[in-house]
Amino acid sequence: MKTYLSLLLMLIPFWGFTQYDYEPSAEHPFGLPNPKAPEQINDFQPMIGICDCMSTTRNKDQTWNESIPMTWTFKYIMNGTAVQDETLKSDGLHSGSLRQYNADSAKWYVHYYASASANASLPTWWGGKKGDKIILYKDQTAPNGTPGFYRLSFYDLSDNGFKWIGEWVSKDESFVFPTWKIECTKRK
Repeated sequence: MKTYLSLLLMLIPFWGFTQYDYEPSAEHPFGLPNPKAPEQINDFQPMIGICDCMSTTRNKDQTWNESIPMTWTFKYIMNGTAVQDETLKSDGLHSGSLRQYNADSAKWYVHYYASASANASLPTWWGGKKGDKIILYKDQTAPNGTPGFYRLSFYDLSDNGFKWIGEWVSKDESFVFPTWKIECTKRK
């Protein structure tokens, strides 16, 4: 009986009944969206793959730094129910995010991590698709004490690439101060 059960378990993948059909594989190196996931799993579809990017941040004197090359890779994880990304920057500062959609709140939750520091808990942004953009927010007070958000926006999404901007915004979003921008071209 034990031999029969072992043989049956070995044959299951050949019958197409695998438990992890949507994970990254040789055939699908960036995974696939799980059809049982909320439809919003497709919001990040234009970014899935590898992009060559230029990242530009602001100096303390408010001028813009020189752009630096960066690779930004997105893939489906958790059997196609979430999205993970990783940046590799030429300045040696790398980062990534775990992106999960919560159908109950109808929001994406994005947990950010970086090589520059190991935080006890990861900073979290929330938000979703608005028109043809993906917009995410995190509470952040300005240096002068004004309450607001740090807003992240993905825009100009296409099969050829996308743009991204990080901005401090007032609570009513009437004041916007960009601090970081990235332009990406799809490689794969």
